[in-house]
Amino acid sequence: MPEPVLGDHEVLVRMRAAGVNHGDERLRSGEFKQIFPFKLPMVIGSEFAGEVVALGSKASKFTPGMQVFAYPNQARMGAFAEFVAVQEGDLALIPKSTDVVEAAALPVVALTAWQGLVEMGKLQSGQNVLIHGGSGGVGTVAIQLAKHLGAVVATTVSSANAEFVRELGADIVIDYRTEDFTEKLSNIDLVLDTQGGETLKRSLGVVRPGGTVIGITGPPDPAFATQVGVNPLVKLAIRGLSATTRRRARRLGVTYRFLFIRPNGEHLRKIAELVDSGVIRPVVDRVLPFEQTPQAFESLLSHGARGKVLVSVNPTDVTAEGN
Repeated sequence: MPEPVLGDHEVLVRMRAAGVNHGDERLRSGEFKQIFPFKLPMVIGSEFAGEVVALGSKASKFTPGMQVFAYPNQARMGAFAEFVAVQEGDLALIPKSTDVVEAAALPVVALTAWQGLVEMGKLQSGQNVLIHGGSGGVGTVAIQLAKHLGAVVATTVSSANAEFVRELGADIVIDYRTEDFTEKLSNIDLVLDTQGGETLKRSLGVVRPGGTVIGITGPPDPAFATQVGVNPLVKLAIRGLSATTRRRARRLGVTYRFLFIRPNGEHLRKIAELVDSGVIRPVVDRVLPFEQTPQAFESLLSHGARGKVLVSVNPTDVTAEGN
């Protein structure tokens, strides 16, 4: 692929490592083609860390040689490539306490946790939060952030990951294979759901009246349709996808929201500060060679990663097993 041509406010970054996400696979499979009519062929990949190599004519916040990380906007997606062009407002310096590869594990999961718990969920100290999939990429950061915010944190994981999520800060750990979280929990203020389907439906029943359930895998809601600016016909279809969930939520006196994260360099800077202060640590399951990006997807989808699966262009960064 040709090297990206920079816009005035863009920064060209040499990719060092990139995160592999379920959202990338959903995009690759065509799940979003009615919402995001991308021109093919295209490079996917939604998060990365690397080194600044060039600046657009009006970009001034970074200089060549700086190590940065980002979740680029949809128009500039392309982390699975040697060079990535990013709006300078979407970039942030990597945490001082991490290397550039570890930093690549943060953008998607950190923005999901921040925008879900802080912005959308408005989580307060003393509240009860349920985070599904606590040992996954989003879950590992969300548990740490929720605990930092002073919440009582419940999470669902397999028994093999129970002690691990307790170390991250979980107060209540439920084995989703042998226990029913609806029998263990009630009066939850906020749910961050990473699973969708039946788990999302049942989560509505453990939330107190006035509480909120935030889904990151769907179904999308009308606010999402407005956010991404789809045409009226697609907007109507999206409204229908979440109609049953939203009606059920209203009957129970709770709110359902769909979270589709947006790029935000300022949020990443706040996360970097929390990493450097020891509040949050990135969790990396494994790092595979860049040439094995398809195998990295297979690993993510098949074995239930503990934390993030990454790919790196530097062979010395590769790990044989997860950390």
